[in-house]
Amino acid sequence: MISLFFSRPIGPFKNAGQSYRKRGNAEQVNAYDFANQADGVARPYGAYDVATNQAVVNVGTSSDTSEFAVESIRRWWKVLGKPTYPKASRLLICADGGGSNSSSRRTWKFYLQELSDELGVPITVRHYPPGTSKWNKVEHRLFSFISLNWKGKPLIDYETVIQLIGNTKTKTGLQVKALLDTKEYETGQKVTDEQMESLRLTFHETYPKWNYTISPTYQGRKRA
Repeated sequence: MISLFFSRPIGPFKNAGQSYRKRGNAEQVNAYDFANQADGVARPYGAYDVATNQAVVNVGTSSDTSEFAVESIRRWWKVLGKPTYPKASRLLICADGGGSNSSSRRTWKFYLQELSDELGVPITVRHYPPGTSKWNKVEHRLFSFISLNWKGKPLIDYETVIQLIGNTKTKTGLQVKALLDTKEYETGQKVTDEQMESLRLTFHETYPKWNYTISPTYQGRKRA
């Protein structure tokens, strides 16, 4: 399960909710999130494993692009995926239908092809249809608890964001690893028709717009 959480400005801004502090020790924050007063932006992109109740949240400091989305999946693989499933022969990704991992985005499929080639395994993607993304378990089992953990706490810097996300736990045993991604991701990238034709992309018979598999370009490549 993958998804981008709401982007948050970095700085002394009000964060919804309440947190308990000693009387007279209230933290002063700005009531409004003016972009020109922020020290940056945090874009938490989460990859959640339903079977193990573990997640990796990649906190970007740049733009929300397809390249960033795929890099977040790559980081999940390196931190949790490969150690947990060393003999995995394919990956299954359940994703929302819009945003940087939109079912219609060419760049999303282009960078997934790079990841498939790198890992040497097919990657199957199943998108939630429009209006049904609320059923994505990453929202209920991961991001909702991140929101509860940091409610009322100003996100004054990236270190605070990483600590609050990484410290998120639940009674059911949720474990979260938070990483900071400072790479500058270029917006407005285009994928040509020729590049699309070179992808090893197979659309499924059932709702092919939302269900497809990308296979490695070179069979037998050593797994990363």
